[in-house]
Amino acid sequence: MQKIIIMVERILSKEIDKRLFSGKAIIIMGPRQVGKSSLLVAKFKDNNDAVWLEGDNVEVQSIFENFSLSVAKSIIGNKKILIIDEAQNILNIGLKLKIVTDQLKDIQLIATGSSSFDLANKINEPLTGRKWEYILYPLSFAEMVHYHGFWEEKKLLDQRLIFGYYPDVVMQYKDAVAILRSLSTSYLYKDVLRWENIKKSDRIVKLLQALAFQVGSQVSYTELGNLCGLDNKTVEKYIFLLEQAFVIFRLPSFSRNLHNELKFCKKIYFYDNGIRNALIANYNPIELRSDIGVLWENFLISERIKKLQYTNGYANQWFWRTQAQKEIDYIEEYDGQIYAYEFKWNTRKTSKIPNDFAKAYPTAKFQAITPDNFQEFVGF
Repeated sequence: MQKIIIMVERILSKEIDKRLFSGKAIIIMGPRQVGKSSLLVAKFKDNNDAVWLEGDNVEVQSIFENFSLSVAKSIIGNKKILIIDEAQNILNIGLKLKIVTDQLKDIQLIATGSSSFDLANKINEPLTGRKWEYILYPLSFAEMVHYHGFWEEKKLLDQRLIFGYYPDVVMQYKDAVAILRSLSTSYLYKDVLRWENIKKSDRIVKLLQALAFQVGSQVSYTELGNLCGLDNKTVEKYIFLLEQAFVIFRLPSFSRNLHNELKFCKKIYFYDNGIRNALIANYNPIELRSDIGVLWENFLISERIKKLQYTNGYANQWFWRTQAQKEIDYIEEYDGQIYAYEFKWNTRKTSKIPNDFAKAYPTAKFQAITPDNFQEFVGF
């Protein structure tokens, strides 16, 4: 699998190059199977100055049980780069990484982890001010354009909306359904099961399936709980944990000026369309789908997140809706400017900014994103 993923150059690779030997650790987080290890293999496979340790290896874990400066020196020897893959599996990893960054100034430390909750909780405090932190997502539209060209990738848009961008899915398309079935089982969110010591995953599966059917709609924790046999607090906790495992993400509602704006609502999206479709076992082609608008919306917002992350961009992100059901799919604000976007799969349908929104926010800029003009929005 690593050999296949290496074929596609990741945008994050150049950012890592800029941070090497800058005096800080480099932390790479992201979902399982998106190519974190493969990214580092591609960069350092021929580098004789790199030491590679697997955090899920029992022998490696035992080495770190009584970790000290002398142990670190014996491991690294005369090498210059220390890579710890799946670092969240090592007890008190943050304190041990701090030893390397503080005491071995000429060593570049790189650590990866498949869950922001577990890894971040263990490293954030010990490594405050001592790390560059990044998230690697499934492949992006922009990365695939750089791989084989814009027109080739645009021709595959229908396929991407159904099967998504996990590297193994992209490069082994004939086996896409089998790969997605495997990914969408507890493998993708096994960190959640471990954190909460959950023995049965059926309720999490039901929750994810319910969320898959409600992409693009406001979600109610009470309604979700009734569907899944969970109380509100448990639903909220599971959604938070699934976010930290990079399976889903929340989009809050935008509200400032109007009394009838929905103020405390949220939508939930999936980081990958393929995972969403696998959860509901629907791989039908675009022309047979009744949820194409949902797929288009999920695709665009997830790709936008990748763009912002990879370009070091920052924007506040929301959706907008009123009690009268007037709505805007997606809103960003940066540098004091509001940008409103409506997502339309059907290019023949016209879109205009709702009057209520235009009156309340007269300086806001509005754009409809369709298959004819989406490339700039998603990062190309």
